[in-house]
Amino acid sequence: MTLTEQPAEPAGEDAARRAHHGSHGPGGSGTEAPETASERVNRRWNEILQETRVTQTGVQILFGFLLSVAFTPLFRELETFDRVLYVITVVLGAAATGSLIAPVSIHRFLSGQRMKDELVEAAGRLMMCGMVLLALTIGCTLLLILRVVIPGVLAEVLAGGVMLWFGLCWYALPLHLRRRAVRRSRTDDARRARRRRSGSS
Repeated sequence: MTLTEQPAEPAGEDAARRAHHGSHGPGGSGTEAPETASERVNRRWNEILQETRVTQTGVQILFGFLLSVAFTPLFRELETFDRVLYVITVVLGAAATGSLIAPVSIHRFLSGQRMKDELVEAAGRLMMCGMVLLALTIGCTLLLILRVVIPGVLAEVLAGGVMLWFGLCWYALPLHLRRRAVRRSRTDDARRARRRRSGSS
């Protein structure tokens, strides 16, 4: 597969993009020129680069903090459950770091091979995986800290509430917006089809 060949995108993403173009074309009539395969893959790669820069900074700071915890005097006073939770959190943080930095390594190995299509697909999936791992790392870190500061069930409740908020902001909201764009695109397509039928009659 070459740079000019673009793998089939999910129907939802394609419909959402068409709805976006339709709403921003001249007069909102959807007359904006569609992207070429090369332009689309380059745009998606640039978007992934921007997202990677944002997430890498956060996960590296968090992972550095987690590594330093083991060398503090308070760490020796942690209970067995808290130590296990700490180990799980560090492993999740390391996995998140690996997933979010992986696109850079893949790009370096595949640079010049005319495989940007495959690179974009792999980088997008790694970003999604890294975001899930990052959310779990943040949740476990929060639970570990709250268990030290607020012993009891309240720590679990607060950590669970924050994780629920992460789920709403990071996953539920984008999915909702995507489905709404798909429905709007289908409605616009149906209206245009009815207008064409009425015009031809």
